[in-house]
Amino acid sequence: MIHKTFAHHTLQYHLHTLLPNWKLPKGVDLIYPFAGEDTRACMTAFYEKYFNDTNDRIFVAGINPGRFGAGVTGVPFTGPKKLREECGIDHGFTSRPELSADFIYRWVNEMGGPEAFYQDFYIMNACPLGFTKNGKNYNYYDDKKLEKAVRPRIIANFKAQLAFGCRRDFLLCLGTGKNYKFLKALNDEQGWFGEVIPLSHPRYVMQYKRKSLDVYLADFVAKSERALSGG
Repeated sequence: MIHKTFAHHTLQYHLHTLLPNWKLPKGVDLIYPFAGEDTRACMTAFYEKYFNDTNDRIFVAGINPGRFGAGVTGVPFTGPKKLREECGIDHGFTSRPELSADFIYRWVNEMGGPEAFYQDFYIMNACPLGFTKNGKNYNYYDDKKLEKAVRPRIIANFKAQLAFGCRRDFLLCLGTGKNYKFLKALNDEQGWFGEVIPLSHPRYVMQYKRKSLDVYLADFVAKSERALSGG
């Protein structure tokens, strides 16, 4: 029996299973990047490069895709600039800097670089599609009506992605506030992971705590090494 790779499952799910048919509250628009040919090419190159195996990985859960990172490349927390410079994957997108991706790749490099990091970790989003309101990024928890509308989608998203190959002892959660509160409560209900470990959101660190960047980076490394060791 031939086992399908982690890359195969990820690409099949995002490019063929997820559809932009979500019903959202008035004034909220969906970010659905997976129809674009360039995005699909970026995703295929990225996942086939780093996930072409059947390893179980520790999941790292963000909030939902934003306009300038996964909303362009299809790869969570990997904007066009980092996809080219850190992952060696060329593309036709404008390589504008993206704060969250900047921090994430500092962490990735502290853990040995993309090849080593992605052997052990898989970055995804709690909600697989993103949102805008009045042309700006919007989070699933910014509006109670939106949160209620997408809650079943978030549950379905985890159930689908856990089957790719997931270590169930820990979930690393990006965001110590509302994303953590939501995912911890959901995990208490669903029993997916032994523990949800909160990490500060990369954008928060880069925007408000840049002077303490090394402290936050050390916290990321310590918590990810704890998850790796299983303790």
